[in-house]
Amino acid sequence: MKILLFGKNGQLGWELQRSLAPLGEVISLGSDMAGGDYTRLDEVEHTVRSVVPDVIVNASAYTAVDRAENERELAWQLNAVAPALLATEAKRIGAWLVHYSTDYVFDGSGSTPWQEVDRTNPLNTYGKTKLRGEEAIRQAACQYLIFRTSWVYAAKGGNFAKTMLRLGRERDHLTVINDQFGAPTGADLLADISAHAIRMALQRPDMCGLYHLVAGGETSWYGYAGYVLDFARKAGVDIKVDAKAIEPVPTDAFPTAAQRPKNSRLNTNKLQRTFGLCLPDWKTGVARMLTEILEKQI
Repeated sequence: MKILLFGKNGQLGWELQRSLAPLGEVISLGSDMAGGDYTRLDEVEHTVRSVVPDVIVNASAYTAVDRAENERELAWQLNAVAPALLATEAKRIGAWLVHYSTDYVFDGSGSTPWQEVDRTNPLNTYGKTKLRGEEAIRQAACQYLIFRTSWVYAAKGGNFAKTMLRLGRERDHLTVINDQFGAPTGADLLADISAHAIRMALQRPDMCGLYHLVAGGETSWYGYAGYVLDFARKAGVDIKVDAKAIEPVPTDAFPTAAQRPKNSRLNTNKLQRTFGLCLPDWKTGVARMLTEILEKQI
C-alpha cells in the first residue's frame, strides 16, 4: 500500500510518519517541499497524480486561530480549497482521504459533548474554513475519514503545557481561563487511531465518514494547568508559583482577535463503537508527554 502524507513537519504529521509506517510505503511531504505547499495547488495536484497513492492523509492546515482573522484568504486556501482538491483527486484515482478537523466548527454553547450530527455554527474564520473543508470532502464523494479533534498537543513543538511549565518557574501568580472545557488530546493518540482506522476502513468501505476523536474525560484550561504544574512539582521541578496562587478567570479576561467556543467537548461514542476502541483519559497522555519533556530538562 502507498500512503501520501501532507504536513509531515507538524505535531500530528510527525507522529503519523511513525504510526503509518507499518501499513505500507509512506511518502511524506512538508509545506516547505515541492508538491507539499498548499499555496501552489497545481504542484500538489501533480504530486498526487504522480504518486497515485492508495491513501492520502492531510495533516497540513492553517492553525493560527487569531491570525486567521486578518489572513482569511490564506486560511481559506489551506483549510478549504486544498482539501477540496485532495478530495477531488482521491475520487478520481479511487484513493481514501484522511482529514483532520476541529471542535471549532461548533459555537461552544451548552455543556453537552457535541455529536457528529449536531448543527455546526463556527464563531471564527478558522472554524469556518475548517467546516468548508469538511463540506468539500463530502461533496467530492470520495472515500474519506474525517476526524474532528481538539486541544492537540505533542512533546515536539510548543504547547500549553510547556507554556505553563515556563510561567510556573518564572512567576509567583498565574491567571488561567476556567470557562472553556475540552479534552487535551495527544498527537500520538490521533496518529495511532488514524492508522488503526485506515487499516479497518480499507477492508470495510462502509466505515467511511465523520468521527469525533479526542481523549477521554474533560477539563478546563485552569484544570489542565493545575495538573501540569502539580505533576512537575512531584517530578522534582522547581515550580515558583504555589497551587493556591493560580487564579481561575473567565474567557473575557484575555481578549483575542478570534472568538473561541467555551464548550469543546466532543462525543466519541461513534468512533469507539465503529472501530472497537477505548479512549484513554486525557491525563494518561499528558503525563506521558510531561515525563518525556521533563526528562530532557531536569
